[in-house]
Amino acid sequence: MLRRLTPYLIAAAVALTSTLGFVSRPATGAPGDHADYVIIAGAAGLRWDDVNPVDTPTMWQLAQNGAVGALSVTSAHTPTCPADGWLTLGAGNFALRSDNRVEQDCPTKMADIQSPDGIGALLPEQDPTVTGLNDQQSYGTQPGALAEAVRCTAAVGPGAAVAAARPSGRVDRYQAALPQHPEAFLGTCVLSIVDLGTIVGTSPQVRQAAARQADQALARVLAARPAQSLVVVAGLSDTDRTSRLHVAIADGPGYPAGWLTSSSTSRPGYLQLTDLAPTALTALGRPIPSKLFAGQPAISIAGRPTDLATAVSRLADADREAGAQRRVTGGFLSVLTGAELLLFAAMVPFLRRARRYAGPRGPRPMPPRLVLALEVLLVAASLTLPAALVADAVPWWRTDAAGLIFSVVTLAVVATLTSAVILGPWRRGALGPLGAVAGIVATIVGVDVLTGARLQLNGVAGYSALEGGRYAGLGTVGLGLLLASILLLAGWLGQRFRRRWRPVVVAVVGGIGVVLVGSPYLGANAGGAVALTAGTCVAAAICTGGFLTFARLAWAVLTGLAVTTGFALLDLLRPPGDRGSLGRILTEAQEGTGAAAIHRTGAANAASALTSPLTLVVLATGLLLMLVLLRPWGGLKRLFGLYPAVRAVLIGVGVAGLLAGLLDGAGFVVAGAAAATAMPLACLGALRVLDRADDRTAGEQPSTEGDAEVAAALLAEGTSDTPAGDTRARIPRPARRLPRPAWPRPTWPRPAWRLPGRRRVPPVASQAVTASSGPAVPSPVPAVLAEPAGEQAGEPAAPPAVCPPAGSATDVLP
Repeated sequence: MLRRLTPYLIAAAVALTSTLGFVSRPATGAPGDHADYVIIAGAAGLRWDDVNPVDTPTMWQLAQNGAVGALSVTSAHTPTCPADGWLTLGAGNFALRSDNRVEQDCPTKMADIQSPDGIGALLPEQDPTVTGLNDQQSYGTQPGALAEAVRCTAAVGPGAAVAAARPSGRVDRYQAALPQHPEAFLGTCVLSIVDLGTIVGTSPQVRQAAARQADQALARVLAARPAQSLVVVAGLSDTDRTSRLHVAIADGPGYPAGWLTSSSTSRPGYLQLTDLAPTALTALGRPIPSKLFAGQPAISIAGRPTDLATAVSRLADADREAGAQRRVTGGFLSVLTGAELLLFAAMVPFLRRARRYAGPRGPRPMPPRLVLALEVLLVAASLTLPAALVADAVPWWRTDAAGLIFSVVTLAVVATLTSAVILGPWRRGALGPLGAVAGIVATIVGVDVLTGARLQLNGVAGYSALEGGRYAGLGTVGLGLLLASILLLAGWLGQRFRRRWRPVVVAVVGGIGVVLVGSPYLGANAGGAVALTAGTCVAAAICTGGFLTFARLAWAVLTGLAVTTGFALLDLLRPPGDRGSLGRILTEAQEGTGAAAIHRTGAANAASALTSPLTLVVLATGLLLMLVLLRPWGGLKRLFGLYPAVRAVLIGVGVAGLLAGLLDGAGFVVAGAAAATAMPLACLGALRVLDRADDRTAGEQPSTEGDAEVAAALLAEGTSDTPAGDTRARIPRPARRLPRPAWPRPTWPRPAWRLPGRRRVPPVASQAVTASSGPAVPSPVPAVLAEPAGEQAGEPAAPPAVCPPAGSATDVLP
């Protein structure tokens, strides 16, 4: 019993130990030095290509002394207009000032501001209009949360008034413009917010003029800044429907020269708009209302180039790449989806005519060149998404024809990888291309994850920093590629081992994938790790063949629950900003806001399912399976029968892809990316097994009963358990036993029971003799017409038992 359970125990142990890769990384923490004053100077629309030592010398000098980064200005409104950006700054959470649709440019009017006493100000629309509008959202936003966390707030300009207003609409200290001598005003409150203006337009001359005015206002602020103060300069919003990355500079105690980052992004040089409010409170030494704030404090880390021009050029280049990625991604995924659908439709006639039937009748087979062309296209389709990931290693976004250059580079990579698969030594066999493609895809995504996921950030097959959902680790498309490639590779390797050790192979390869996906140092995707664990458990349970029995299901469920629980507990031990989807859901459930988290996840799933072209790939995959591949002529059932490990991992890919999209709020994007890679390979395998379905292997006929048993065992072992070409096949245990001696059985006399008037028909005499007595001699008289033994004794003849065969035309039946 223990020997039979050993592979399953090893598989469960490997799955459990894979959670060790999810151990929390050390918390980055907050700056050790605190400031007495914090000044946030905002300029809506300010980008890094507006900053240079000639037009904006003050900003340039501030960036030279402090920490810099690219600011993602995501809010509850798309696009983030200036009013939405200022309100998000004051709320510390995703907020919106108005839900009106923006056609082209953002509205210029900020808010209705009243200042009857000349000291403070009042925003009459703050309560209940703005507060009620944000209550309808699922983020739990409270406008004015930043002002409520400090005793006094000063604001200069209309945008600053929106950020500094309390929930009731009251602004403690307000000036419509910067005073001539702002020293006293900036020292009145510990938190001051200054509106430097708005940089709008697409003309370089217009933008440079607006940037110079903002720089002059900033120079006056820096000249009047109090001692021991932190100054933060931020481009708080967009100005039209074109989303961009903006400027973020921090100079003061705890922020030396370096890159700005936060635990909400985990990427050096990137932070979010919602990180500014907790940054200000942390610098002042005030507690952060974690239930209201969505961001984390920004910190300064080393690694920035000594030359500021190089650092600024990298940030500006990231902005251009993110913008080009948004323009190209939609068209690329649409073209890929259309190509996949056409390939799926073209598979039907090829599968119908793939099997070579014997006899004069039967469908005419497809020409070999067309079959080869279809196989090449299937391999190329499965490698297109990984090729798009590799194409981001080339700076195609720096050219004017960014889409064309990206297409050329992607096609070149696809051609190279496809040639390696088609012309390589693994091109033969039903599973050769599957194993080669799985290895290539797993290597591409795995190496990218191990080196910091640089190809996925702002990549066409990755994620965009403009959307604010993810800045490090695995994105939704990359997660689908890694899930599919890891499981397919596990099935290909498992098929090369004996049946009892396949669960171990699948569990080991799947465990490596779980570490790559779930480790906070690598993929940082807890939901994807749980989904891959579920897919690996299902694949390990049925990779030996047969159905998903209760015992196998119990092993898979218990192991999956244990690993999921381990991930959840380890995720809760991480800092709040570093927690994944599991940790956030559990934390919000403890705080009583779990319903809002579930609502946000469901809304994100619905939005992704309705907007992503990869949803069509998932739907087409389901139709192809039901209507074509799983039909008797589809070939997939034969592929599953010959290679049960492949059947197991394909089922695991489906389970993992759907579950990962559900947990990450990505809809069918993860499953679509996995299907775009796995389904062409499954179609190729079905096509090849059908092509060889009627092949026969000539061999010697067994001469004894023992030889027949051994031959049958070897045939079963070679066709279902061992891949072609494996010479290590062993005869199963029952087949190695010697045949039992043929002991003579006693014959007991049986009475000839018969009805009156009826006779028992004697047995038919044999027409052939054994090999020892010479060749067989046929009898000239049919056995059924031979005279029975009873007739020789003088008894009347009985009617024949079988009708005689037809003879000449004169023969008649008796």
